[in-house]
Amino acid sequence: MKILVSAAKTGGHIFPAIAVADEFIKSGHDVVFLGGGEKIERDAVSGKDFNYQTIKMNGFRGKNTVLKIKSLILIPLGIINVINLIRKEKIDAMIGFGGFITVPPAIAFKIMMKPIFTHEQNSIQGSANRMLSKHSTFNFLGFPIKNNLKNNIFSGNPIRNVFSKKPAQDINSSNDINIYVTGGSQGAEYLNKNLPKVFGQINCKINIKHQCGVGKLSDVKTLYLEANIDAEVQEFYKNPQSLIEWSDFVITRSGALSISEISSMGRGMVMVPLPSSIDNHQFYNAKYIENIGMGIVHSQENGLSDLEIKLSQVIDKQIYNDWKSKTNLEHLNAASFISSKIIEYLSK
Repeated sequence: MKILVSAAKTGGHIFPAIAVADEFIKSGHDVVFLGGGEKIERDAVSGKDFNYQTIKMNGFRGKNTVLKIKSLILIPLGIINVINLIRKEKIDAMIGFGGFITVPPAIAFKIMMKPIFTHEQNSIQGSANRMLSKHSTFNFLGFPIKNNLKNNIFSGNPIRNVFSKKPAQDINSSNDINIYVTGGSQGAEYLNKNLPKVFGQINCKINIKHQCGVGKLSDVKTLYLEANIDAEVQEFYKNPQSLIEWSDFVITRSGALSISEISSMGRGMVMVPLPSSIDNHQFYNAKYIENIGMGIVHSQENGLSDLEIKLSQVIDKQIYNDWKSKTNLEHLNAASFISSKIIEYLSK
């Protein structure tokens, strides 16, 4: 079989897509990986046994009228390019991982009467997946989503192999707490600006490793010095799994992939959802993790006093040890489950 896998723009779309594509390859099938040509994609597929192809496509939510028109013009061009690609490569089916990069190929596959599959990473379906879900054979879900579609399958989020091994459980009974702070590769201004102050109010020994994002290093280091806290601050950590393993718990935004990876490694989180996330999906992602007992949510509008109280509770009551006794198993086999389900359907 030959499968087209489509994802672009962010690691939250791209890395799950690559995890599933890897499973297709392991099973002896071929993959055409369709993206938008961004550096993050090129780096991610480098060295992979994929046929990497690109089309131009932009989303139009939140854009002005001119940009929306430009985006709409790109759709028919993308459809034509993908139809030609289907014919040339003899592609059997596609799976899209959200974002408007998936719309032209899905329309092309619909025209060519070939199966379409989708995967939604978040607790709220994105616009593209909502649009395609009624036309897809299966909609794979990273988190349970309640709607009336009968073709939904809860699969979990495909995670990278390095996040699939839980560290040995080490209950920390000391007052020396290891905290990993991450706002992703771009950093999170709210965490960068406010956590040094909040940590300054914590009455125990804490060891902090803080990923602040590119271009933020000097400012964040200064804030820690002003708070009289000796923290390790880096723009970016190449091996975040080692930081998660080192930590007692993680302070993070609540992007779907990040919290899936962290919880799969048996670490809990203090989650600070990005208020501007589309459809407030980060809040709902975080609430799901909170509901399964592997984290606690702090909403920015509740103020820093709320964050300080929740952090103090996690540390003083050693709630992080309870989190470390658990593992979120929902994502560990998601990539193989999705690939096998698709191949099983296509083989009928």
